[in-house]
Amino acid sequence: MKDIELITTNCKGYVSDAELKAVAKPIKLVHQELISKKCPGNDFIGWLDLPSRIPATLISDIQATAKKIRDNCDVFIVLGIGGSYLGAKAAIDFLKPNFFNELSSEKPKIYFAGQNLSADYLHDMLQVVKDKRVIINVISKSGTTTETAVVFRVLKQYLEKLYGKNNIKDKIIATTDAVKGSLRKLAESEGYKTFIIPDDVGGRFSVLTPVGLLPIAAAGINIRELISGAKDFETKCNVLDIKKNPAYKYAGIRHILYKKGKKIEMLSGFHPNLHFVGEWWKQLFGESEGKDGKGIFPAACEFTTDLHSLGQIIQDGERNIFETFLVVEKSMAKINVPKLKEDIDGLNYLAGKDLDYVNYKAYEATASAHYEGKVPNMMISIPKRSAFNLGQLFYFFEKTTAISGLLSGVNPFDQPGVEAYKKKMFKLLGKPGI
Repeated sequence: MKDIELITTNCKGYVSDAELKAVAKPIKLVHQELISKKCPGNDFIGWLDLPSRIPATLISDIQATAKKIRDNCDVFIVLGIGGSYLGAKAAIDFLKPNFFNELSSEKPKIYFAGQNLSADYLHDMLQVVKDKRVIINVISKSGTTTETAVVFRVLKQYLEKLYGKNNIKDKIIATTDAVKGSLRKLAESEGYKTFIIPDDVGGRFSVLTPVGLLPIAAAGINIRELISGAKDFETKCNVLDIKKNPAYKYAGIRHILYKKGKKIEMLSGFHPNLHFVGEWWKQLFGESEGKDGKGIFPAACEFTTDLHSLGQIIQDGERNIFETFLVVEKSMAKINVPKLKEDIDGLNYLAGKDLDYVNYKAYEATASAHYEGKVPNMMISIPKRSAFNLGQLFYFFEKTTAISGLLSGVNPFDQPGVEAYKKKMFKLLGKPGI
């Protein structure tokens, strides 16, 4: 099976072989720190070898539970915020058809909540799922994450009204801490089916734990194939040779460009199904690197759409940007441009050409134009929208994040800045003890 591939041709003139050779030395040092578990945040690096040590019994349990979900509900609602939903959302949107919730053949319909505090969003979702059979998966290590916990209260009450207070035990699945926290306590007292969030895996690295795997499996996606892709890159991204290790090469180039004043990275996808991969990527890199006054600002674009808006500032704005393109080599569908007799729009020169061909030429033109406009760029080529390739991509980005953060001298596995708004919000809301 063909691997995803990092292509760095358009970094020429910005990153030299000598600079890559030089940065390989500190990468080797942080690599040793990471694998020996002597790095900052070493109590949160369980993701590092997770693909190769996921118990077969856990995979079977997730698959069996996912089958029960598909057999016993019309709507599956996933409650979580940040890493508790973005990985699953990214995988489902990447691997399922566009508009899959609108397709009559798709069951269950999958919705996400608990990632915001919007009354309109929750009200409108409840209107959509009205009179449907509903199962909820609430995901929270502590059970007290405000957004998720508040929405869970509302949806739990909704289920009680729908099924009766004593008849919702099998309508709620909790993914939470193994022994502590309010959600663990509630799940045990109410008898909910539970899955464990490992203590040594942080939220943004949790897509290959039950946090991500259960919703992904509930969508009918082959999680064994996803894990297999991640396991493949667990091996390939552990090689010390920077020329052979795509994650280390990517981390090295990012580090060199950052030192040269390229403070913003645009992740630009040429496929709408990549949108939430970009959202997941933003959290992964933003929470991991943005500390101590340091960090590359992660932003995501959806091309060709954003070429008609943000494309202007990327091409002609301040030269503090570099870019990473995500390109899917082959779509699941094939559509050719039709030929029109009148050719009023002047597009007959494209007649008979596949949209994938046109889209790829749009990528080539964009990469070339941005490079000439002094925006160095890389491309990650994704052979197809497969679970295997997505597993590779997930692990590739996770390993890069760890190395990038350690290279810049920060702990890539904590997120102290996230607590700042919470303290202010709790005070404004009148939380006792604040």
